[in-house]
Amino acid sequence: MGRQRNAAGRRYYHQDLLAAIGKCLPRRGLSLQVDDGRVRWTPRMLVIGAVLLGWATGPNLKECFIAAREALVAMYGSRRRPGETLAGFLDALHQQSAALLSLVVLSLRRMTIRLAGRQWRLGPWVVMGADGSRVECPMTRSNEKGLGCAGRDKTPPQLFVTTLFHVVSGLPWGWIRGRGNASERGQLRRMLKDLPRRTLLLMDAGFPSYVLFRALGIMGHDFIVRVGSNVRLLRGLGWDYQRHGSTVYLWPQKRRKQLPLKLRLVEIKAGRKRVYLMTSVLGTVALKDAEVALLYRLRWGIEVMYRTLKRTLEHHKMRSDTPQRAKVELDWYLVGLWMLGLMTLEAMTPRRRVQERWSAAGAISCVRSAMRNARRPRRHGGLRRELTHAVQDSYVRSRPKKARHYPRKKTEHPAGRPKIRMATSSEVKAAQAVGPPRYPY
Repeated sequence: MGRQRNAAGRRYYHQDLLAAIGKCLPRRGLSLQVDDGRVRWTPRMLVIGAVLLGWATGPNLKECFIAAREALVAMYGSRRRPGETLAGFLDALHQQSAALLSLVVLSLRRMTIRLAGRQWRLGPWVVMGADGSRVECPMTRSNEKGLGCAGRDKTPPQLFVTTLFHVVSGLPWGWIRGRGNASERGQLRRMLKDLPRRTLLLMDAGFPSYVLFRALGIMGHDFIVRVGSNVRLLRGLGWDYQRHGSTVYLWPQKRRKQLPLKLRLVEIKAGRKRVYLMTSVLGTVALKDAEVALLYRLRWGIEVMYRTLKRTLEHHKMRSDTPQRAKVELDWYLVGLWMLGLMTLEAMTPRRRVQERWSAAGAISCVRSAMRNARRPRRHGGLRRELTHAVQDSYVRSRPKKARHYPRKKTEHPAGRPKIRMATSSEVKAAQAVGPPRYPY
C-alpha cells in the first residue's frame, strides 16, 4: 500500500511545465475546449504549442513541432489529442495569431510589472531600451517577393524587428516587425502608445529624430539617445542666456515653423573614445551626467536579448516559407523568450531577483530537459527548483569573451561628434517668431 501511495503521489515534469506556463497566461480568453468538435487546436493548446515550438530544438521545423507536440500531449493527457501535422498547426496559428497575441502580451506585461516589484521604476521613470535587428528568412520566391532584401549584397530575405525592452528585469515589453528595409524609427513611433506612464527611453545613434523626440515629449516621456555626426545642433537661440555648454537645440530646416527642441548634451569619455549623449532631462539635479552615462550602458541589455533570441534559442533564421508565416513565427519566438524569463524570475525569491540576473542559457536548458523528460517523475524539486539556479555567472572575467577571429564581425564606424554651431541672428529671430523652445510639449 505504501508503494502505491508513493507512486500516486509522484509529480512529473509535464505537470511542472504546465504549471509554470499557466502562471504566464491569462485566466480568461484562452479556452481549452470549444463547441465545434472538429477543432483539434483549441486556443489554449495553440498558444502553448507555439511557445513549446520556440523552445524545442531540432534540425528543421518539423522535428521541433514533433517534440513540442509530444510535450503538449503529455501535459494534457486526458484531453483530446491536437492535430498531428505541422501544416495544420501553422494554418490554425496564422488564422488566430493576432487575437491570441493581444491576450498573451497583456498577461505577460502584467506579470512583468508584478515580478519587477520595486525595480519596475528607477526613480520617477520606467527605464526602457529600444533597438532594431534583422532576422533572416528562407530564400523562397514568396519570401523574396514579400520581404525583399536589405543590408549587404547577396543577403537572403529578412524581417526587421524593433523591440522595447525593460532594462532592469531584462525582459521584452513589445515589438513590431516588418520588411527587411523597414525604418526602426518609424516602427518605434508606432509603439509609443505601449510605453508605460513616464518612461525614460534609451536609444542608440540610429534613432535621433525631431518628430520622434517631440512625440515623446507630448506624451510625457523622457529619453537618452546617442548622437553622432549625422545630427546638427544649435547653441544660443536667445532664451535664458545659458552659458553652460550642455544646452543645445534641435531644429531641423524642415521644422522651422515648429518650436525648437531644447535638450541637454552630455559628453562621456570611454577610454580614448568620446561618446555624446543627448537627453530631454535638462536639470542636473534630476539626472546627473554620470547617471546619464550609467543608464545608457543599461541599453546594452537589448543587444544581449537579440543575441539570446538568435543564438541561445537558435532563432537566427526563421523557417517558414511565406512572409505571413515568418512574421507569426517570429512573434511567438519572442513570446517564448519573454515567458522563459518570467518563469525563471517567478521561481526566484524577490531578493534574488534584485541581486542576480536570470540566465537565458540556463533557463532554456532546464525547460528543454523538462520537455524531453515530460513523462518521467521529476527529481529534486522539479523544474521550479532547477530554474532558481538559472542565473548568470557572478565571477569577474580575466579576458574578453569575444572570439579573436569572427568571420562575420561587423566593423561599423563610430558615431562621431555631432555638428554644433552657434545660431545666426536670422535663426534667433525665426525662433522668436514661433515661440520659446521648451520640453516637454
